[in-house]
Amino acid sequence: MTVSRTASVLTWLPLVSRIIAALFGGYVLAALCGIAALALPIDGRQAVFTGMLASFLLYAGAVVWVFAVRSAWRAWLGLIVAALPLWLIAQTVGNGGAA
Repeated sequence: MTVSRTASVLTWLPLVSRIIAALFGGYVLAALCGIAALALPIDGRQAVFTGMLASFLLYAGAVVWVFAVRSAWRAWLGLIVAALPLWLIAQTVGNGGAA
């Protein structure tokens, strides 16, 4: 009976991983997008508004993309690859602008 229970859990793991990637990975991308928009050469209020609008699109796109790829590993890898440039830009905003 433990073999069938283990097999049952293993069949659900990729789906659970994708759900977590969609929820939390999409949220991280959206938050980084909102912060990275502050690095745009526009007024601060416009940058915040632009970041908010772009974050909604990015979050929705990330959720759709996570379930469209072939495996959960590709979903996580894609989220990490998309988050890296946004994180680097967000780091420059946090340090008071470009050095």
